[in-house]
Amino acid sequence: MKRILICAIVSFSLVVSSCKKDPEIFETASISDFAPLVVGKYITYQLDSLVYQNFGVNQAIISYQVKHEVTELVKDNLDRPAYRITRYIRKTAQNQWVADNSFVAINTGSSLEFIENNMRFLKLKLPVKNGYSWKGNSYIDTYSFNSDVKYLDDWDYMYDSLNTPLTLGAINIDSTLKVDQRDEIIGNSADANSYSEVNVGSENYAKGIGLVFRKFLHLEYQPPTPGTGGSYTDGSYGITLTMIDHN
Repeated sequence: MKRILICAIVSFSLVVSSCKKDPEIFETASISDFAPLVVGKYITYQLDSLVYQNFGVNQAIISYQVKHEVTELVKDNLDRPAYRITRYIRKTAQNQWVADNSFVAINTGSSLEFIENNMRFLKLKLPVKNGYSWKGNSYIDTYSFNSDVKYLDDWDYMYDSLNTPLTLGAINIDSTLKVDQRDEIIGNSADANSYSEVNVGSENYAKGIGLVFRKFLHLEYQPPTPGTGGSYTDGSYGITLTMIDHN
C-alpha cells in the first residue's frame, strides 16, 4: 500500500510539472502586429526638428507635418520582398503635400529592417517580450575612419512597456510597445567649459498601426577655445515624431 501511494504521488507530480510553462517558452506577437505593411497605409505625424543655427550657438525648433505612406511593393538589394515608404511634407494642414524622401521596410518574419538615408536599422525583432534586447544598429558603418555616425555604435535596443495604453494628444491607443534605444550622456552637459555628448533614442509602436511616436537626440558640444565660444557641432540635431492621424 505504501508503495502504491508513493507511485501515485510521483505520477501526480509528473502531471503537474508537465502542465507548468517553461519560462523560456512563451507566446509572442508577430512583427506585422506592430508594423503592418500594406500598400496605401499611411501615418501622419507632427514633426518637431531641433536644429542649431548661427554656427551651432542658437537652438531652434522647426515644425512640420509629415506623412509616411506605403506606396509600393519592391525588392531590396538582397532580392527580398520589401515596401517603399514615401515621405510627404508640408508646413501646415493648409499646405499641399510634397514628396521629399523615401524609405524601405522589410519584414523578414523575425525582424523589421528599416532603411533610411542608406542606413539599415533593425527596428523590431522577435521575440516581442519585455526586456528582450538586440543590436539595432549592427548593419550601420559606425567604425570606419570616415564614418560620421560613430555615435550610433553598439546601441542596445530593448522592449519595454509591452501592451501598454498610450495617449498622444487627443488620440488614445489601447496597446503599444516601447523600444528603448539609447539614453547616454558623455561628460558633463551642464558644464559650458567642457566637452559633452548626449544620445537619446526611443520609439513607440501601436498594435495594428505601426510607429506612433519617436524621439531622437544627438548633441555634441565643443567647449570654448581662445577666440571662440562654445558651440554644438554641425551633426547635432533632434527629432520628435508624434502621430496625429492614420488610416
